[in-house]
Order: sequence, then C-alpha cells, then structure tokens
Amino acid sequence: MRSRARTIRSSCMRGLGPSLLRLAVGTVFVAHGLSKLLPVPGGGVRGTAALFESLAFQAPYAVAMTLGWVEAAGGVALVLGAYTGWTAFALLLTTAVTSWQLHLPHGLFLNWSLEPGVGHGYEFDLLLIGALLSLLATGAGSLSVDGARQRAAELESAGRARLRR
Repeated sequence: MRSRARTIRSSCMRGLGPSLLRLAVGTVFVAHGLSKLLPVPGGGVRGTAALFESLAFQAPYAVAMTLGWVEAAGGVALVLGAYTGWTAFALLLTTAVTSWQLHLPHGLFLNWSLEPGVGHGYEFDLLLIGALLSLLATGAGSLSVDGARQRAAELESAGRARLRR
C-alpha cells in the first residue's frame, strides 16, 4: 500500500515540476514582452527600436514589435501550457539570438551596478535557455492545456477500444 501511495504522489509531483517552471518562465516572458510593447520609461517600442538601431539592426522598429509580440504571446501560451513545445522553441530561438547579439560581448554577469556604458552579460539568458530546453524535453506538465488535451485524447482512445470489444 505504501509503495502505491508513493507512486501516485511521485507521478503527481512529476507533472507539477514542469508546470511550475512553465508558470515562472511564462511570467518573465510576458513581462519582458509587454515592456517592449507598452510605453514604459526607457522602454516601449521606441526605446527598444532605438537600442536595435544603435546595434545596426535592419528595420529596428519591426524587430522591436516582433520581439515584443513573440515574448508576450509566447509567455501567455507558456503560462496556459498551450502548444508548449512550439512556444518554447520560438522563445528559445529569440532568446538565443538576442543573447548572441546583445549580451554575449559583455561576458557572463549582469551589470548589477548599472555602470554607464557597460552592458548586461548573458547569465539571465542562459537560465531562460536552460528552462526552455527543459520544457522542450519534459513538456508542459499535468496542469496545462496540453495536458488536458492529452488526457482527453487518451480517454477517447480508451473509449473507442472498449466499443470495439
């Protein structure tokens, strides 16, 4: 009896880990996406486009809008656990490219002192990339739209199998 209870608890917790990771990472992406889209001090589309323009990006306004929408919509999809694999892949690509273009030249560490002229390193991006790779490997977890769709498909399949007997 104890081993069965332990197995049930273990399977519940296994689905909870990816769900918690997904909620945390999704919230971060929603916040960063909205800060690129909404008129916030030092940010918004204009501020983000100005940053990309200073880095010689082609069509900086379009890049800022696209990146903001991908991060905001992708973050919402992660929070819901909808199309988690595709969403994590899209966010992984955008994070890897922005890390390579913006943060890699500044080394690993963030600029905690906010020293002028010193950019942020890639340590935060490295954490996000690791989390997104983890979600690609594990899936959305049990508390998600993807999990609900999978359970519904399994129930439907089991029902069809019973009807065939």
